[in-house]
Amino acid sequence: MNHVLVRLRGFEKLTTIEEAKKTFFKRLEMDILENVKISLKEALNRVIAEDIIAGKDLPPFDRSAVDGYAVKAQSTFGVSQFNPKKLEIVNGPIIGENQAVEIWTGNPLPEGANAVIMLEYGRKINAKIVEVWKPVAPGDNVSKRGEDIRKGEIVVKAGTRLKPHHLGLLAALGFVAVKVLRKPRVAVLATGNELVEPGKTLTSEQVVEVNRIILSGLCQQLGCEAVDLGIVRDDLEEITSRIQKGLEIADIVITTGGTSVGIKDLVPEAVNKLGKPGVIVHGIAMRPAMPTALGIVQNKPIIVLSGNPVAAMIGFEVFAKPLILKMLQIPTLEIYALKAKLTRKVSSVLGRRSFLRVYAYMENGEFYASPVRVMGSSILSTMSRANGYIIIPENRGGLEAGENVTVYLFNYLGGKEDV
Repeated sequence: MNHVLVRLRGFEKLTTIEEAKKTFFKRLEMDILENVKISLKEALNRVIAEDIIAGKDLPPFDRSAVDGYAVKAQSTFGVSQFNPKKLEIVNGPIIGENQAVEIWTGNPLPEGANAVIMLEYGRKINAKIVEVWKPVAPGDNVSKRGEDIRKGEIVVKAGTRLKPHHLGLLAALGFVAVKVLRKPRVAVLATGNELVEPGKTLTSEQVVEVNRIILSGLCQQLGCEAVDLGIVRDDLEEITSRIQKGLEIADIVITTGGTSVGIKDLVPEAVNKLGKPGVIVHGIAMRPAMPTALGIVQNKPIIVLSGNPVAAMIGFEVFAKPLILKMLQIPTLEIYALKAKLTRKVSSVLGRRSFLRVYAYMENGEFYASPVRVMGSSILSTMSRANGYIIIPENRGGLEAGENVTVYLFNYLGGKEDV
């Protein structure tokens, strides 16, 4: 097997993140997800499977952009506050010289009208007469037919994640259902003798297993269906059997725990036992999440994450997220980032790319990134207190206070807090 990493007696060599991704994706030939047709009401955050082409102009007719009076523009030429003009109010579908039709925002213009006088520039004297004192030019306060969308135009491209404004546009064009990609199924498995389900009584040697609910939530945020494979003991046969089950029912398998180099770290061995090519990469030059492994069995990806919750989340962000977006055929990585000033000096380890949790906030019109105080990669509370992370390159031993950094957001922005 052509491993990127020699892993006898531990991690003798670490591969870079770029090398790991390149090697992994080069070996992986993912099946195309099927299309499913669903109603617009169900389509929020789903990924559109085909280009949507407008079947009509939007708006479908010239319409008023304001409340007021539809007129022939030439009927208002020369009017002013000191030289107002009286126009006849008519109700018919056709308008003539020196006539006006009461109209509201969004109403179609009557035949012959080419402008609208805003309501505040006219005074209705009686039911038949309105006095106006501001001239309008042809096209003033009018939304022209096709001004928003032209018939035949691509309005939503394939690979777009549908947001509320997309759904509103599709509804305006007359769509009630759309074709989207099937949700990828991601099977999530936790390994470890010490793990127990939430709510169970703990002994001194047990810990509550939290990674499955975290990773399942991250999958669902990206538009996946998460499949819970439960907890399995540190037993090679049990781990192998449970991963095989995941391969049978899901598109991707994600495991946590059992991926370092200890006696009980059996997951990479189980992956290799299931078939070739097996583990492609094991041990990556990043902090946290160094023990992450990437494998392929039955042409399905297996991502083996650390049992430490924070390391598992960072490993998911770096490897599982781009994999899922690639499977969903989203053409660009969905990144929410901003530039900010680092509030204090931080240190790092040369030779590893570090992912530092921060709390980003705005103060006096500027963005700041405050490092969240942390004692290790297993401190789960840091992810709750942070709303993003910054990356410290492999060739830097740290960053100085006041440096401009890029914050990759995974939460909302707030005001300044004690972090």
